[in-house]
Amino acid sequence: MFRRAFWFTAGAAAGVWATTKVNRKLKQLTPESLAAQAADKAVETGHRLKEFALDVRAGMLQREAELEEALGLDAPVDPALPAPRRTALGPGGRSAAPAHRAHPHPYPTHPYNRNEDH
Repeated sequence: MFRRAFWFTAGAAAGVWATTKVNRKLKQLTPESLAAQAADKAVETGHRLKEFALDVRAGMLQREAELEEALGLDAPVDPALPAPRRTALGPGGRSAAPAHRAHPHPYPTHPYNRNEDH
């Protein structure tokens, strides 16, 4: 008799445990729950991207400071003086870029229309 009572109790406990597991899984798979999980993942990804961007920015500033120090550009600037003009000079003291261009933009400003080729 105790053997039957033990197995009956064990079966009932297993049934309750399995029912609880299945109900939890079904609640996780409802559309509302899936949408909430997706939103949580999107927010988490956004935070990670922001942290990455801040790390990149800090690295850029650090590297810029290193380059300025190496090139001797870290001298204090007097705000009363006008900003120096930066020009790229080619060989012979001429400007490296041509004075005029045939097209002001390297790419057309209008979208490409495939129907114009026919």
